[in-house]
Amino acid sequence: MLAFSLVLLLLLVAVVGWVVAGYNRLVRSRVRIDEAWAQIDTQLQRRHDLIPNLVNTVKGYAAHERETFEEVTAARAKAISVQAPGELAEAENGLTQALGKLLAITENYPDLKADQNFRQLQEELAHTENMVAGSRGHYNASVRDYDTARKVFPTSVIAGMFNFEDREYFEVETVEVRQAPNVSFE
Repeated sequence: MLAFSLVLLLLLVAVVGWVVAGYNRLVRSRVRIDEAWAQIDTQLQRRHDLIPNLVNTVKGYAAHERETFEEVTAARAKAISVQAPGELAEAENGLTQALGKLLAITENYPDLKADQNFRQLQEELAHTENMVAGSRGHYNASVRDYDTARKVFPTSVIAGMFNFEDREYFEVETVEVRQAPNVSFE
């Protein structure tokens, strides 16, 4: 009877240890996702902060392009107002397209392209776009690892017991948006 109780106790300790280890693995994965999302949020905030400066610089040279300025401003406002990865990706796609239009009209203004402030803003925007892309890749990799851990056996049992839910990927959806805005320094 003592041997049976000891075996039962060891089995119970092993099961509890397995549950705790699986739970902790899922929690660590979820924390990595939150950290990666914070990185995306930081880079997007930097991008959103650069846009008014870029618009104002271009306005000085191309004041009659009001519709484009309004489109960029509206797209920026929409991107700032959403939080969910899917909605934010859609809003950022619209903002990227509007920025592409803004940068395209600068081709008609050689003095603007030569402006040091404008060139610096373009460089900062290009750097920020690269940082957003890197952060998005890190976030999506974290989501993939979490989803994999959540869906494979035996961790899937623990995920189900403790209601670990899906996380959304942050994806660029349209072909036009897959290309970073063309930033030319020549």
